[in-house]
Amino acid sequence: MNRRIIKSILIRKHTEWCKSIKDENVRKMVEKNSIITGGAIVSMLTKEKVNDFDIYFTDFETTKAVTMYYVKEFNRLHPIKVDPKLPPENQKTKQPFVVIEEDRVRIRIKSAGIIGENTDENQYQYFEQRPIEEGEEYITQSLAETLTEADQLDGEKIEDDKKEKYRPVFLTDNAITLSNKIQIVIRFYGDPEKIHSNYDFIHCTCYWTSKEKSLVLPATALESIITKQLYYHGSKYPVCSFIRCRKFIKKGWYINAGQMLKICLQISELNLTDIKVLEDQLTGVDTAYFIQVLNQLKDRQAKNPDFHVDMPYLVSIIDRMFQ
Repeated sequence: MNRRIIKSILIRKHTEWCKSIKDENVRKMVEKNSIITGGAIVSMLTKEKVNDFDIYFTDFETTKAVTMYYVKEFNRLHPIKVDPKLPPENQKTKQPFVVIEEDRVRIRIKSAGIIGENTDENQYQYFEQRPIEEGEEYITQSLAETLTEADQLDGEKIEDDKKEKYRPVFLTDNAITLSNKIQIVIRFYGDPEKIHSNYDFIHCTCYWTSKEKSLVLPATALESIITKQLYYHGSKYPVCSFIRCRKFIKKGWYINAGQMLKICLQISELNLTDIKVLEDQLTGVDTAYFIQVLNQLKDRQAKNPDFHVDMPYLVSIIDRMFQ
């Protein structure tokens, strides 16, 4: 697709989503302060399937307002089932809620760290060691298949059932997935340069801004996309980057040894036996297994304040979870 078509699709998508927001104040903030970046633009440039549109916000207040709005919407759509025989503290089901930690917005969800509209009370869908498509199908199960170029120009063929469009269907600590191919990332906010400072590979740095209605396609990103070469320009989260390489390689991308060494050098500077560091580094990794690893470590530490993670113990937990 060319620039004009991509820009038209992004404007149409963003406008339609904004219209679905019932709170006028939140809607106005989203209309002004949104950034669409990441894989969707890459997929459109290469005429591949668009899994979802990753949306960030330019400021803290918008991020906070949107998060609180959609967590409230999720809870409205999925009211808790209360057992009248049990006191509140013993109820199994607890709704997600928003936590503000200094300059960060987070969503707290049960013990597993994820929740979806079709998530069973005692069962979660884990994507690790399964085909990527299976994970995508779970998260976007109610979404339409990616559209042809003509379909997109005429308006997207979105779900035609009676459920609400752009409703929250999946929540994690760092992101909110809406039906109809919208994923809101709440982990980061700021201008495009600040957001991309947390990105790992240069090809994902194309972006569109709602305020200027501007589509920016950096030359370095386009070169990487054309050649399908992964170029690592550094990240605050090299562990996540290393794991993400699997997805790109499966799709036919290539990464040379030098780029992999750059990732390894950044990882070598981290203390991954520190639970907080490990948890931060797994931001953006699409697997609930890692959440379970972290929960095992946190539970052990909560029961024994003198407990310190060492590498053999961490390896044993990982092996147990990934068998």
